[in-house]
Amino acid sequence: AGLPWELAATEGPGGGGGGRARAGLCLLCGLPAAGKSTLGRALRRRLPQRLGWACALLSYDELIPPEAFEHGEPGAGPDEPSPLLPRWKRSRRELLQCLERFLRALVTREPLSAPPAAGQAGWERFLACCRGQGLLVPRECHGRSGTPAATAEPLYLILDDNFYYQSMRYEVYQLARKYSLSFCQLFLDCPLECCLQRNRLRSHPVPDQTICLMARKTEMPDLKKNAWERNSLILKSLDCSLEDEYRIISLLATALENPVKQNEENSEEKEADRAICAASAIHQADGTCRRIISRAMKDAKDKNLPPGEMKSLAEELNKLKAEFLEDLRRGNNWKNQVFIENQYSAPPASLTSAFQEEATNVVNKYILR
Repeated sequence: AGLPWELAATEGPGGGGGGRARAGLCLLCGLPAAGKSTLGRALRRRLPQRLGWACALLSYDELIPPEAFEHGEPGAGPDEPSPLLPRWKRSRRELLQCLERFLRALVTREPLSAPPAAGQAGWERFLACCRGQGLLVPRECHGRSGTPAATAEPLYLILDDNFYYQSMRYEVYQLARKYSLSFCQLFLDCPLECCLQRNRLRSHPVPDQTICLMARKTEMPDLKKNAWERNSLILKSLDCSLEDEYRIISLLATALENPVKQNEENSEEKEADRAICAASAIHQADGTCRRIISRAMKDAKDKNLPPGEMKSLAEELNKLKAEFLEDLRRGNNWKNQVFIENQYSAPPASLTSAFQEEATNVVNKYILR
């Protein structure tokens, strides 16, 4: 990245020069305004004070720019499809890549380097966050890479985000497994109405409808079904009590003493892998639908459809696409077309053909009026 900074590594008990990093990833999950950031800041203060652990807080709200959640893409016209992944999803993916590079350097003691696919601005934000919390130290002068500064205490990275989909959390778990780190989850199960009230008092509130939609889609940790979620704690109180604090510390300590093994794999995790592959297929279906809509809008424009009807047509086509993708996510049949389970790599042609037919019918309804 061309910056004079290098990772400040942590060692297991005894310090020394050759031990592997003893570190953990803790996810703070829950709706906006559930209290995640407050809890995260409290953990960052208390873990060093009470247990002597190093702790850093990685807030997605600070690391993903607000413009990533705006509608539309720069440079795209009204009839042009957006890129396959929305900006907020691309930003999340880039942040995960930055975290992966950090963890690699932490474990291997290699110099920290930017991931090839991440944007420079996102990498700079990530470095600034790490640097501000003492995770990075200056490199030695004269261009030498230097040696990572070692400390004896363990390191916990607290990731503060909604993480409302199981697949979002599983992606972080995979990093913990890849580098044999500890992994745990704190899920703040705050009532929806309370979150809405708290959110409205913020200087930059999230739209109510966004929080309500997120609440409907939230996938709670399933400790019985998913072995990888066994180190999870669901907190139902509105404010962290002394009992909650004890349970949190106990969970963090248990996870730290039982890091994820690299070869740890079971049927539940394979099922989670399949779910992520299915999500990838849905992304491909989304791109195909966008291209179909783009062509349909161009055809309508060539037929000199009035601007008002063009707008209505676009809204109807996008609603059709949303229903189509939602049915794919749920594994439902759509217009009697079956989404075959073993075809995750790409959406079946029969499905996209069905969407093409429906889109054509909608366009004809406007053109043939």
